[in-house]
Amino acid sequence: QVHLVESGGGLVQPGGSLTLSCKATGIVFARATMEWHRQAPEKSRELVAITTSGGSTNYADSVQGRFIISRDNVRRRLSLQMNNVKPEDAGVYYCSTTWSGRTFWGQGTQVTVSS
Repeated sequence: QVHLVESGGGLVQPGGSLTLSCKATGIVFARATMEWHRQAPEKSRELVAITTSGGSTNYADSVQGRFIISRDNVRRRLSLQMNNVKPEDAGVYYCSTTWSGRTFWGQGTQVTVSS
């Protein structure tokens, strides 16, 4: 059974940093493309960053140069380092993967941006 569990959300000041983590079980993590998405209030969920099994990464334009997605294949952990956080980065962050033809989501972790 696939489980994705996010952690690390919280309150961060504008311009600050925060690191999110996602622990994955039930998949061969090293072979999986992993993604971070976010959803702000009254907005659609959007893709933030993606990392492939080969280690390639891609980012939404809105976070390019500020966020870093990384993976630890030994610990089966996905991370999102958020730097120079802006108010518009607030929302619930989800990790996601598509495995065996199904897309799985974690429960999400809340990021609040406020001074």
